[in-house]
Amino acid sequence: MHRLIVLGATLATALGGCKSSDQSLLLGTLERERVAVTAQASERITRIDVAEGDEVHAGDPILSLDPRRSDARIEQGRAEVRHAQSALAELRNGSRIETIDVARADLAGELSSTANAQRERDRLAEIRKRGLIAQADLDRAENTLRNTAAQRDAARARLAEQLAGTRIEDIEQAEAMLSSAQAALDQLELDRARYDVVAPRDGRIDALPFKLGDQPASGAVLVSLLAGPIYARVYVPASQRPHIRQGSACTVSVSGTEAPFRARVRSIRSDPAFTPYFALTGDDASRLAYRAELVLETPSTDALAAGIPAQAQCNGSESTVAR
Repeated sequence: MHRLIVLGATLATALGGCKSSDQSLLLGTLERERVAVTAQASERITRIDVAEGDEVHAGDPILSLDPRRSDARIEQGRAEVRHAQSALAELRNGSRIETIDVARADLAGELSSTANAQRERDRLAEIRKRGLIAQADLDRAENTLRNTAAQRDAARARLAEQLAGTRIEDIEQAEAMLSSAQAALDQLELDRARYDVVAPRDGRIDALPFKLGDQPASGAVLVSLLAGPIYARVYVPASQRPHIRQGSACTVSVSGTEAPFRARVRSIRSDPAFTPYFALTGDDASRLAYRAELVLETPSTDALAAGIPAQAQCNGSESTVAR
């Protein structure tokens, strides 16, 4: 009886130790940052320069969209800029001497017409005094005189306007129109540059959803790029959350590799996250979990791929590991 009691206690101790070890294991997967490049317009793909799995550097060409519609809008924008430039130059240069000469000639003609109308009115006024014409004839002459005098004043004002030059307000308006046209052209050229899709950063081409000749919708993902260092995304049970913080030292085991990887906690959420089923083991299934990211340090991680299952154990006492 005594031996049975001792055996039972030993088994309970062993089971308790296994259970504690399982609870300290953090489950997750290896991940890399995923960068998505979207289409700026719904245009046909005319060239693809890479294949899935290729390593690229920032600025490397990936694919091109048909630019003909964009090029036509750019030409229209350039024409509007030239028109605004010409209008501004005209205002800055002022009136041509020929235009001023025309205004002077118009004024001279109106002065002559006014003088003739004045003489005719005076002549008819004398005849009216003798009663030889009707009052209506004199009224028509006076009306003609007023009309020619108004035309004379208008011609004089036009000449004065030509001689005074351009108002500063007109020049400022023309400058504003030129700036607006140039900004619209810059925007069109910026949009055109995005038709030649390039890698936004160093990484590996993970997916090219479209093929040569396809016409993706505006905003569709043209290429998915895996970039940045590989890291382990694990889920920390609430029971271990107080002992793990940013900078904590960890050991990560990856399926298919023999040697474990040293790692550190890059970030850990303060709010509980949705926990995938594979991270719910034992009593943890009924507890909150917090998503954490562990940066792998050594040995080399070049051969690792995203999506591989990983297991981590973190030493909460080493929370001051250098970042």
